[in-house]
Order: sequence, then structure tokens, then C-alpha cells
Amino acid sequence: MSKVAEQLKATWIDAAINGAAGSYIVPRRVRGALISLISRHQIDPSANIAAGVFLGGIEGLTIGPHSFVNYRCFIDLTAPVTIGAKTSLAYEVIIATSSHELGGPQERAGNRERRPVNIGNGCWIGARVTILPGVSIGDGCVIAAGSVVTTDCEPNGFYAGVPAELKRILA
Repeated sequence: MSKVAEQLKATWIDAAINGAAGSYIVPRRVRGALISLISRHQIDPSANIAAGVFLGGIEGLTIGPHSFVNYRCFIDLTAPVTIGAKTSLAYEVIIATSSHELGGPQERAGNRERRPVNIGNGCWIGARVTILPGVSIGDGCVIAAGSVVTTDCEPNGFYAGVPAELKRILA
């Protein structure tokens, strides 16, 4: 397939996922199955995806059973993202999988780097949390609203702040 054909295909898939499948017309319970059907993403049929979720990029998104992704979440897919079973993402969560190395004075955004993000089972990610590239969040974690997750989170931890820090281990 030519480079132009590949770009056109990616554009159509993006429009189908973020336009048609992401619209308020498509029921939440159908959205994940529709996205899986028209892309390489693997979304469990029991996952609940709200309208207005934006999936950027073409790398694989995996969402486990009974998970929930709320309105206006942004998931950058320049590297794979895995969301475990029974995990909930609140409003406007950002999952970033790409960044740039620090460049010289003529162009500070240097070479792009891509790193996957993994979120475990049973997690609760609060409203407007930002998860940076390469982060793994352990099973059972709670990330407080507005936090910025810059490093890995151990299982059953409660994290809060900018940058997010471990506040306590949950029972």
C-alpha cells in the first residue's frame, strides 16, 4: 500500500472512530464494539465508552471487561495503551504516549519519543488526571482528580498532586 493510501486509510479510520462512533447518537454499550470493528483496537464488549472520547493515533488500545471511559477523555495512541478490567476513567482524563526529547535553542521540541501506558485492573482515575508516557499504574490504584502521573504507581496506592505522589496504601 502506498504512503498516500495508508494516510488516507488512517484519516478515514480516525473520522469513523472520533466522528461517527464517538458521537452521542451511538449508545455507550455499542461504542466499544463499533470501535473494535473498524480499527485494530481491542475493547471488551462489556466496556462502557462515553461520547466525545477522542482516540488519537493508530497504535493498539486495549480495554478490559466492565471498564468505563467517561466524557471527553483523550487517549494518545502513538504507542499502545492498556486499560485493565473494572477500571474507571472520570471526565477529561488525558493519557499521553508521546513526548519529545529536549532539543537545542533553535527547536526545543526535539526528536519524538513514544512509550506505552498501562493501567491495571480495578483502578479509578479521577477527573482531569494527566498520565504521561511510559507510566504503569498498578492494580487497584486511585489517582486523585487533577493529578499529573509522571512515574509508575504501585498497586493499591492512592496518589494525588502535581506530580502525583503516593499518599497511602489502600486496604
